[in-house]
Amino acid sequence: MTARDFTNSEKFKDLVRTRWTFSFIMLAILFVIYYGYIYIVAEHKEIAAIMVGKNVTLGIVLCTAVIVGSWILTLIYVVWANNVYDKKVESLKKDLQ
Repeated sequence: MTARDFTNSEKFKDLVRTRWTFSFIMLAILFVIYYGYIYIVAEHKEIAAIMVGKNVTLGIVLCTAVIVGSWILTLIYVVWANNVYDKKVESLKKDLQ
């Protein structure tokens, strides 16, 4: 099998399509989280200034949620890559041998 045959195979195209689709969905979620926070802080300061504790505002809580959310998205991607993507890559490697 030549490199051209391999890259034109349906299995390879499916692998690339799956990776790009999943990555784009994760990117879209990340953008909503980050830019949603920036939008609230920039345009709706009164929401970010709401006190949720004696010395804590909603803006601080949301900022922490953005950081934790990015960790969770990273974890989801790593789990997906290890359990789905890597298995498809291994299957393609077997086809080459």
